[in-house]
Amino acid sequence: MATIASDIFYYFLFFIWLITAFLVHYFIKTIIKRTTPMVKAPPSPKALPIIGHLHLISSVLPKSFQNLARRHGPLMQLRLGASTCVVVSNADVAKEIFKTQELNFSSRPEFGSSEYFIYRGSRFVTAQYGDYWRFMKKLCMTRLLAVPQLDRSVEIREQELVKLLESVKTRAREGEAFDLSRGLTRLTNNTICRMAMSTRCSGTDNEAEKIHKVVKDCLMLAGKLSTGDILGPLKVLDFSGNGKKLVSALNYFDQLVEKIMKEHEDKASSGAQDLTDILLEIYRDPKAELKLSRNDIKSFLLDIFMAGTDTSSAAMQWAMGELINHPQAFKKLREEINTVVGPNRLVKESDIPNLPYLRAVIRETLRLHPSAPLIIRECAEDCEVNGCVVKAKSRVLVNVYAVMRDSALWRDPDEFVPERFLERAEERIGEHQMEFKGQNFRYLPFGSGRRGCPGASLAMLMMHPAVATMVQWFDWKVKDSDMVDLRQGSGFAAEMEKPLVCYPSMHLSS
Repeated sequence: MATIASDIFYYFLFFIWLITAFLVHYFIKTIIKRTTPMVKAPPSPKALPIIGHLHLISSVLPKSFQNLARRHGPLMQLRLGASTCVVVSNADVAKEIFKTQELNFSSRPEFGSSEYFIYRGSRFVTAQYGDYWRFMKKLCMTRLLAVPQLDRSVEIREQELVKLLESVKTRAREGEAFDLSRGLTRLTNNTICRMAMSTRCSGTDNEAEKIHKVVKDCLMLAGKLSTGDILGPLKVLDFSGNGKKLVSALNYFDQLVEKIMKEHEDKASSGAQDLTDILLEIYRDPKAELKLSRNDIKSFLLDIFMAGTDTSSAAMQWAMGELINHPQAFKKLREEINTVVGPNRLVKESDIPNLPYLRAVIRETLRLHPSAPLIIRECAEDCEVNGCVVKAKSRVLVNVYAVMRDSALWRDPDEFVPERFLERAEERIGEHQMEFKGQNFRYLPFGSGRRGCPGASLAMLMMHPAVATMVQWFDWKVKDSDMVDLRQGSGFAAEMEKPLVCYPSMHLSS
């Protein structure tokens, strides 16, 4: 009983201290605001003391921001506890951020979990715009994710797709449900692991599975810590213990990747190079434009897994969910595949240019369900955007979810209509070529400008054949329902709220 009373007293004191800290912070900001010359700040909803606009935000952040933007405009300022951000919600303002003032918004802020990342200072995805970031981006474009490197790994992607096909066939013959969420995630994880490290989910060590688990843990913990930004300075106290858990997960990843790197260093040189081989080659090169550390290599590999595995898998799940819920589109895609490819072989990457409806399905899926619905940037210097002053060091969130569902730009914006990407196709060839480079500012599935996703080409190479194969070979019935539940999950992520579990039945004979 004494222990319980002591705990209650401790929590009571902590609660009093927490409220006091918030009040002091609030009053200091109020005083500073009153003594600062007035500038035209972005419009903002009415805020409550301490919590700011948290009471207006639901668990699905992109949709919450979209709803607020409809009332407060395409550029608005929100305060989430101790954290303030500027939210962009239409194509014209996004163009200001990504093109007109691109250099001023070419960096990304540290937030949430950054102080717990053991590779802090080596992260490519969140690096400040500077020499290190420019070197790594150039390396991605010329070697790591360049067309020749992607061409060399085409066999890996084909082999992993065949393994997925065989696992679905097995379930179909046995009349059992297949978890497409898990199957497609294993496809992307094995593919990226083999391309990056020449390892997959097989053998006794099962290294690829270990990597995916630890990366999944890192994403989950980093997301939880990012929401801790609302506590301001108090977040460093790590009341939840998630910071320590993240450090532990990262240390495990570090040991695992260090072992793989040493294996690469010990093996005899061969003609084929995976991403780790290329990075180690630059690490050993005394004449390299910029000296890479081992932490730089590990951090880059972690970024590849965090940015590529679950996001590509989620996009394929959304595509299958939309197709199952739209049987006419499903049938139209299957007919195109049968006409162009035939029933006797799998769709290959080389077939994609000849399958316009397949390309339209993927484009429409990414419009409705972008893999990165919120793109975060940092303002380097005070500037004017959409007639308002955005202060230096402000966090800017571009809500591409809202941009790509803007009724002023898209007809029936919330409907799955792949045909919209086939209209006047002959007249829009140039536009289609630019879409994934983010130069069409109403369509930004992979961001735009210097900080656009360098892995977009790889993601597209994985998505098209996988979705085509699942449509070509199988009919699908939703488990425990007539329709796929297309509700979006919580937080910053783009996953479905519920796993996509369906009963496959063979359409083609094996």
